[in-house]
Amino acid sequence: MVTRTVLAGLTALALVGPAGFLTPLEWGGGPLTVDALPPVVHTAHRGGALEVPENSMSGLMAAFERGTAQVLDVDTRMLRDGTLVVMHDATLDRTTYATGPVRGLTSAEWRRLRLRPPPGVPGRWRAERPPTVAEVLDRFGGRIVLMLEAKDAPSLARLGAMIHARGLARSVIVNSNRPWVARRAHELGLLAQLWRTRTQLRTDRPARWASFVDVLDVDYKARDGDLLRAVNSGIPRVWAHTVTTPRQRDRVLRLGCDGVITDAPGLLARTPVRGGRGEEQGRVPRRDAGVRRRPLSGARCRTGRTRRACRRMRG
Repeated sequence: MVTRTVLAGLTALALVGPAGFLTPLEWGGGPLTVDALPPVVHTAHRGGALEVPENSMSGLMAAFERGTAQVLDVDTRMLRDGTLVVMHDATLDRTTYATGPVRGLTSAEWRRLRLRPPPGVPGRWRAERPPTVAEVLDRFGGRIVLMLEAKDAPSLARLGAMIHARGLARSVIVNSNRPWVARRAHELGLLAQLWRTRTQLRTDRPARWASFVDVLDVDYKARDGDLLRAVNSGIPRVWAHTVTTPRQRDRVLRLGCDGVITDAPGLLARTPVRGGRGEEQGRVPRRDAGVRRRPLSGARCRTGRTRRACRRMRG
């Protein structure tokens, strides 16, 4: 048992450790890819927006170095001159000292912007220039898996070219709420992620997307039946957003999701999974958890025989 625990810890360090992480020699010198992700994935949403300034380079660096998430989520938008930058909102008003639409800026104007440190986030943070997508790819690409949400659909071709030019097609997941954008990302040779709200999931039929979606990103507030339909859709990975508490995480894992997208990766990393069969011991829930199955012909006793047969033997 001790040996198994030590090996598991070393494996986790090798796969998802922070800045100086170790990679097995057998991997060669290639980048970290989605194939190295653990069975249950924690994604730092906007870098972990309850713990660090969202979509900032210092926040992303802090999330990376803390090692509490295996994927960093970043939002992307396109400026007037085609430069791709990191920003969630369509306007500058909420997160910077400036106002107006992001799309109206040039790259020179972008460099003069300063992010406003958000109130309520622990720690002391300086005002800083918001990064470009190229800077994020160059800083983190291949060191940790990145999730880039393409807020502006026309930017997809440019974004794909940047990912391919850096050899990161298996290290970066491109996210959108629109199925046609996910399909186009797949056609461009990218990993495609599709996120859906709880309202959309009520009528969605996720199995229709299994041929081109690599990650289905579902609202944790969705009904159990809608989450189960997503889990059993044939899409390889199903992650739930935007989780902020251990209780929310534990529910979606019990229903079979294999990842969460969270504003609080540090909190979840400190809190064990609870409430499902075997989950207190850290075992990964089955992808088919909660699926109703045809009952066996008779419940079985410890010998493997049915209870009726056991009673006959006991005589």
